[in-house]
Amino acid sequence: MENGQWKMSNEKWELIEDFLIRFIYEEITKTGLKKGICGLSGGIDSAVVAVLAKKALGKNFKAFMLPSQFSSSSSIEDAKELCKKFDIEYEIISIEPLLNAYKIEDKVRLGNFSARMRMAILYDKSAELNALVIGTSNKSELMLGYGTLYGDLASALNPIGDLYKSEIFEFAKYLGVPESIIKKPPSADLWQGQSDEAELGYSYSEIDPVLEDFVDNRATKKELLQKYDKDLVEFVLKKVYQNQFKRKLPIIAKLKSRTIGHDFLYERDIRL
Repeated sequence: MENGQWKMSNEKWELIEDFLIRFIYEEITKTGLKKGICGLSGGIDSAVVAVLAKKALGKNFKAFMLPSQFSSSSSIEDAKELCKKFDIEYEIISIEPLLNAYKIEDKVRLGNFSARMRMAILYDKSAELNALVIGTSNKSELMLGYGTLYGDLASALNPIGDLYKSEIFEFAKYLGVPESIIKKPPSADLWQGQSDEAELGYSYSEIDPVLEDFVDNRATKKELLQKYDKDLVEFVLKKVYQNQFKRKLPIIAKLKSRTIGHDFLYERDIRL
């Protein structure tokens, strides 16, 4: 962030890095599996996840680049540069035939469909490789609901879901992610010229302080309005509440004495 609010010392980033590497390794191996995969778009979020996963799993991690005919020309090259630098195994699978087989004119529908096709491929590859899918959505996206259900929001585990986008930029610099990835404008690359911040209407440097105060510091709306622009506050709060359903498992109608998601909240780490 321009005002330096999100900057941490290398010592703190080192602690976070060590914790997330251990998180990835333990969450995968406790299931009895050894491997992990993720989609690698050429963007900063998936780059950070791929670097962490490579450090956690070594040769048991593989990245998949899943471009379409609408992907920017630099995306694959940036992703390849990352893989070369960190010795990450990768495979390229185009989703263009899938999009051509089911033609969609509306850009938003096309973006959502593209995200779901990519995740369908990742989950098929996870079955083929006996691996778990590692998510790449950051906290800003999750809180705003800026993602596609059963698309990029789907995963078995997510190491960066508690880091805001502004923090991801700092983390990427610490990890040594190539500048070509760090400096590019945030984009889900869902259609030509698509930009996250243009679509949202605000930059992450504007959004993230409001989100952090509201979510982490538990500031009230009244307190937020004393610090930030009214339209920005209204936008952020509306998105957080409006998209709560994206952060929850499907709601099950309660009929029995113990219902999944209501009273039966099984802790999978319990050993029977």
